[in-house]
Amino acid sequence: MKPYIHFVQYYETDKMGITHHSNYIRFMEEARLDFFKQIGFDYLEFEKLGIISPVVGLNNIKYRKPTTVGDEIAIEIKITKYTGVSLTVHYTMKKGEVLVLEGDSEHCFLSKEGRILVISEKNFPEFHAKMNSLLLSE
Repeated sequence: MKPYIHFVQYYETDKMGITHHSNYIRFMEEARLDFFKQIGFDYLEFEKLGIISPVVGLNNIKYRKPTTVGDEIAIEIKITKYTGVSLTVHYTMKKGEVLVLEGDSEHCFLSKEGRILVISEKNFPEFHAKMNSLLLSE
């Protein structure tokens, strides 16, 4: 997988010129959507199938080094947990070789009506197989 690249914008910084911590959560979302597109599951197409996957938790977020305007952040993603009901995604953000952040987001799967959805080889076989293969390849 190719890392997702984000260039820090001026409006993403605070008065000290440092990227505001809340923006890293948006960077995680951008990288996650790019990741799913790279593996063949565009999120908007997923929603058309009636599946939504909200963030239900952010864990182990560690801000290691600051970034500033114009910095290029490479974001790598790994799927660390998949049960068919939930998904955990791990993010590693680097500026060059310098680690700036790592952390996890947890997601569940819901129908458009907001009911818990169990992803399986019966109802969404391609996605289910892909998530399991990504877990095994880690």
